Amino acid sequence: MKMLRPIPLCLIILFLETVHAGLLEDADAIRQARLEQNVAMAEGDVERAAQFWTEDITLRRGLGSSVMGKEAYRALIKTTPNEKSLIYVREPDFIEVSPDWPLAYESGTWSGRRGGAEGPVGISGRYAAQWVKREGSWLIRSEVFVALTCSETPCVWSALP
Repeated sequence: MKMLRPIPLCLIILFLETVHAGLLEDADAIRQARLEQNVAMAEGDVERAAQFWTEDITLRRGLGSSVMGKEAYRALIKTTPNEKSLIYVREPDFIEVSPDWPLAYESGTWSGRRGGAEGPVGISGRYAAQWVKREGSWLIRSEVFVALTCSETPCVWSALP
């Protein structure tokens, strides 16, 4: 009978550290992608913002309406930023990358700011996103936003029942 040789503990630790380092790199890549998307949206660069979405992206907006697909999402954010427009900023506070699948979960806070990324907050809340890694790039497959606070004009908007 053939005896199995035990795997040295140092090899197991090295393997786990390598996997962990890769997950951290992926989380950093997602955080960087979100930052780049925020900048693109603040600058009104729809195409640059859209490069982070899958073709079949789904979005549940802060007050409950849904958007299906990349083209519909593009149309939603296609505006020229000005002092009256709301610029949406997402700030991740948690990113978890799956060690088993090319998937990641992101959550954080979001805000609609009047006139630019540094403007006064009109509406804000929490969000969650599912990311998928395709051909070496992380893309957003789905986002859910929940509006929790408002000031001025957004306070008169209605949430879907």
